[in-house]
Amino acid sequence: MSYENLAGRTAVITGAASGMGEATALLLARSGARVALLARRADRLQTLAAKIEADGGTALAVAVDITDPASVSAAAARVHEAFGPVDLVVNAAGVMLPNPIAAGREDEWVGMIDTNITGALRIIRAFVPDLLAAADAGRTADLVDISSIGAHVTFPDYAVYGATKAALTHLSSSLRTELGPRRVRVTNIEPGLTDTELGTHIDNPELSGQLDGMFTALEALSADDIADLIAYTTSRPARVNLRQLIVLPTQQA
Repeated sequence: MSYENLAGRTAVITGAASGMGEATALLLARSGARVALLARRADRLQTLAAKIEADGGTALAVAVDITDPASVSAAAARVHEAFGPVDLVVNAAGVMLPNPIAAGREDEWVGMIDTNITGALRIIRAFVPDLLAAADAGRTADLVDISSIGAHVTFPDYAVYGATKAALTHLSSSLRTELGPRRVRVTNIEPGLTDTELGTHIDNPELSGQLDGMFTALEALSADDIADLIAYTTSRPARVNLRQLIVLPTQQA
C-alpha cells in the first residue's frame, strides 16, 4: 500500500534502523516522500537507504545519537544540506528497560529519559522551525510522536518507561496548543504490544520471559501496522488532525 498524498513531502524519521521507524521510512518512501533516516547504527541505515533507492525512492542515511546535542545538530545540518527544509517529523526512537524501582537502576533511568524525552525534544528543536515555515507557506506540516499504551496503563516494573512515555504524550498535547494554531499538526500514537526489537534490550530474565509470554499468548501488532497508521494520519487533508491515536492488538484490548 502507498499514500499518494505523501508524494513530494520531506520526512525525518528517528529510530529508522529497525522496527516502527524502519517500516515507516519504507512506506513513506514508497508513497513518494523523501526520507531522512536517523539512528545510531550507520550500517543498518545504509542498507535501508540502498533498499529504498533500489525501489525508486529517495533516502538519506544520517547516523546520529539523539542523546548527544552536538550529534543532533550535525544531523540536522546534514539533512538540510541534502534535502532542505522538512515538513514531516516522526519521533520513533525509543528504549524500554524495565526493572523493579527498588533495583535502583539509574543507568537505565537516565538512558530512557535522555532518549524517550530529551532526545525527542532535541529533534523537535532541530526541525520545528522547518514545520512552521512549511505551514506558513501553505504546505502540510506534521510532527508525529510515538508514545506507548504504557503512558496511561500501568505495568509492574515498567514505572520509569511508562513515566517517560506519559511525558511524551503530555508533551505532544502541550505542543499542539503552541503549534496547532500555526497549522502544524501534532499527533501522538500510543501502540500496545508490537513486534519490534524493543524487548531485546531487557536484561532482566524474568521480565524478558514475561514479555515473550505475551507474544505467545497474543497476536501482536507489527511495525508495518504502525507505519500504516502514521502514513494514513499524515496523508489526511491539512485541516484534519488525528491528534491522539491508541492502537492495540485486538486480543489485548
